[in-house]
Amino acid sequence: MNRRHCAAAAITLVCALGLLTLPAQAVAAPTPDSSPSPAASAPAAPSGQSSGQASSERDLEKIRQEIETLYRKAGAATDAYNLAEEQAKKQSGEIVKLAKAIVDGQAKIAELKDRAGAQAREQYRNGGLPPGAQLVLSDDPQLFLDGINKVRTSQQANKTVLAQLTRTQEDLETYTQDASSNWQKLESNRVRQAEAKKKINAQIAAAEKLESQLEKKERDRLRQLERDAANRAQSAWLATLPTPSTGVSGEATAAGRAAVAFASAQIGKPYVWGATGPGSYDCSGLTSQAWAAAGRPIPRTSQEQWRLLPRIDIQDMRPGDLIIYHADASHVGMYVGDGAIVHSPRPGRHVTLAGAGSMKILGVVRPDK
Repeated sequence: MNRRHCAAAAITLVCALGLLTLPAQAVAAPTPDSSPSPAASAPAAPSGQSSGQASSERDLEKIRQEIETLYRKAGAATDAYNLAEEQAKKQSGEIVKLAKAIVDGQAKIAELKDRAGAQAREQYRNGGLPPGAQLVLSDDPQLFLDGINKVRTSQQANKTVLAQLTRTQEDLETYTQDASSNWQKLESNRVRQAEAKKKINAQIAAAEKLESQLEKKERDRLRQLERDAANRAQSAWLATLPTPSTGVSGEATAAGRAAVAFASAQIGKPYVWGATGPGSYDCSGLTSQAWAAAGRPIPRTSQEQWRLLPRIDIQDMRPGDLIIYHADASHVGMYVGDGAIVHSPRPGRHVTLAGAGSMKILGVVRPDK
């Protein structure tokens, strides 16, 4: 391998590593698309009323559904953001390790070349003759025998140095290629983070705009409609269970009880997308930190929790299990028994208790199975 190529690659990588220690550049919240869309525009008010007022329960229900859709989209984008962030952290760590391996490899090559140079200088001091030639010219039998051993030792040493030098150069080339590949992945993840962040901000801004256009009494009624919808869904879910009055209440493991205790202690803290505590959480930030506190680290995002954790039948749930919601696995809550979950719902809300069936259940996973 060309030494200057390795050195240049290492210098470039070390410079790039400096960027990893800098604060992430803030991405400004985008301005929502000015073109009208069904999800981003409040329903038209009937004649005789201002555009910011809803005329009936039907109008408010439509607004509630639109707001719910916007926050669900924001939740899906949040999952994409969190996953990209986790991958970026992993790539950054691998780049740091590879950079150290490159520096160590260059130091090893320098040491091996010094040893090879020392052997060459020793040969020069012996008149420029290789050990074999000097041996032939010797007329002392004992020196001849001693010389044979020295020649063999010298030859073996030369082979060892050359073999180590070759291996180290090959390793250095591999490290350099891996570092370049990981840097490209890191940049790709950063792009995905920025795109997800724009989507999150846009969806949240559109939902907040819809709600802000309502009068206070209409906002209060909107909250009641949200509770009514959740209660209807919970009742329908409970009716499907063997013990409809209490839901499913299997016996929790010690780790499950610890996870439930942690999650329950966070009740009242605000939802903040991308947050993993201690002052605020998003949905999967809460569940991942709860199980980390219980000594069982799990994937960071709800989609990865659904993809990678063991799945169980909903009839077999026990406290500590995670319920994954919606077809895109964009929300998660922790089952705490008696048909309830602890979860961090969405922007503008706080960690709370809710009915386990108050949202559309995709399935259940068990971190300690």
